[in-house]
Amino acid sequence: MVETKFERFSLKPFIIEAITKELNFFEPTEIQERLIPSILRGESAIGQSQTGTGKTHAYLLPLLNKIEPERKEVQLVITAPTRELATQIYNEVVKITSFSKEEMTAKCYIGGTDKQRAIEKLKSQPQIVVGTPGRINDLVNEHALIVGKARAFVVDEADLMLDMGFIKEVDMIAGQMPENLQMLVFSATIPEKLKPFLKKYLENPKFTHVAPKQATAAKIEHVLVPTRHRDKIKLVYEMLVGFNPFLAIVFTNTKKRADEVADALIDQGLKVGRIHGDLSPRDRKKMMKQINDLEYQYVVATDLAARGIDIKGVSHVINFEIPTAELDFYIHRVGRTARAGSSGIAVTLYEASDEDALNKLEKLGIEFINRDFVNGEWKDIEDRKRRKNRKRVADEVDAAVKSIVQKPKKVKPGYKKKMSQEMEQIKKRKRRLNRRGK
Repeated sequence: MVETKFERFSLKPFIIEAITKELNFFEPTEIQERLIPSILRGESAIGQSQTGTGKTHAYLLPLLNKIEPERKEVQLVITAPTRELATQIYNEVVKITSFSKEEMTAKCYIGGTDKQRAIEKLKSQPQIVVGTPGRINDLVNEHALIVGKARAFVVDEADLMLDMGFIKEVDMIAGQMPENLQMLVFSATIPEKLKPFLKKYLENPKFTHVAPKQATAAKIEHVLVPTRHRDKIKLVYEMLVGFNPFLAIVFTNTKKRADEVADALIDQGLKVGRIHGDLSPRDRKKMMKQINDLEYQYVVATDLAARGIDIKGVSHVINFEIPTAELDFYIHRVGRTARAGSSGIAVTLYEASDEDALNKLEKLGIEFINRDFVNGEWKDIEDRKRRKNRKRVADEVDAAVKSIVQKPKKVKPGYKKKMSQEMEQIKKRKRRLNRRGK
């Protein structure tokens, strides 16, 4: 067996085998390094980190290590805000537990599936439960799923849970669990509205904040394109055709706009998938399968796809508009590309009103390249700030000239023309000096 740096955590042999043979991990990520020991000790924790930091395995590895196969009751409950994310976590659980010589049972409970059938199958309780809060809470309320002896509860993507209105269900599930529960909350951000929930269930938790080394992956090229009163959908269509991507996602801020963009691109002859909250559970599941089976080269999505959904092979991301609800969503959106060391391109269409948002993104360390797409070709253009700087320098020159050229006390005929000529000569001299000084 290949030696791995996870062995120092004293994990069970089947976990180490899964790490080396299935997960192909060699060295723990920062959040795994910091959280695995404390989770093994049974401590509650809050983990704040962005997508792609390895947080899922930071809790799965130590918690699955603590499952007792002989106890045929629910020992671990993991909640996620979307069906897609819950399914992904469940699949990782199955990958790891398949290496155990003793049987470990895991079930995934999400909306859009047959609840009655799930209830009938719960005559024998699973040891590991993964699912969406609504469906898990329904099964608990029906007294079909018994969580009263569970030792650990994971709330993944807690800020998204809050945004989607699921914290109430999470609260109700937690209320059915033991007082000495080990609770693990993971979130990209810790908004104020989430703090009462954290305070209610977590007493002196370990808080781990893993700030990314940089805001986005190193191999993403961030391109800014000014809209300049052009038809944005036509511009996006032309860019997509020009890119001929392996897989491109176009992000919009609303479900309505996502449908508008998708319909317009379809009218232009492109085969376009779409992901947003108005799709039925069945349609969303079908769409995700089609996207992962590479049936679509283009996908239009809302921020639902930016968080917690793993779409492989995204080569290009286009921000049809800059996210307005939360600027962090820019990071999540562009994080869909340049994964696992590959490169990617993130194009953002912007208007003059987006200046504040762009400045904030630049303060996060994002370096934009200024380009335009004209007649099917990319061309480099001036930095959007350069024009402002030029105007500021011109204003400073005007102010300086006015302070030098004073209006004479006694006005003679033709003085305006003479003053104008003097000012123009001084301006020319100052411009020459400015150019030399650069």
